[in-house]
Amino acid sequence: MRHELVNVLYKYKNSFASDNEPSGAIKGHEVDITLNIDRSYPQVIKRPAYPESPRAREALEKHIQELMKLGVLRKLGHNEEVEVKTPVVISWNKEKSRLVGDFRSVNSYTVPDRYPIPRFQETLTQLSKAKYIKSMDALKGFHQEVLMPKAKILL
Repeated sequence: MRHELVNVLYKYKNSFASDNEPSGAIKGHEVDITLNIDRSYPQVIKRPAYPESPRAREALEKHIQELMKLGVLRKLGHNEEVEVKTPVVISWNKEKSRLVGDFRSVNSYTVPDRYPIPRFQETLTQLSKAKYIKSMDALKGFHQEVLMPKAKILL
């Protein structure tokens, strides 16, 4: 089984991110964000940051540093301006923090992506025919989506 897995990974090695790309990014499946043409999109969307506690601020700084290290975020240049600025919040689950973006101001200008979630029973039925099942852990799943260049300005 190990030999077969290595062969599959080698065959599709160009699908996976290299050292200079975000960890876990899958190339060839870039995400696009389509803007709604029925509603005019403003040139600039800038929402102010939300107030936060010192504990949340510390968690926010840790998340930002980690995402910069992974190549998901980058620091803006001195004269570089952004068209879209949306606030973030820290969501807590027990003692663990999670960085959450508030994209509601952007969502109102986008076309919904109506992709149905597969039914659990159908997925189990398909898996029942599998010879091998392997699970692989993914780090920061949301950030593994590679965005098309024109979509990057919105997030």
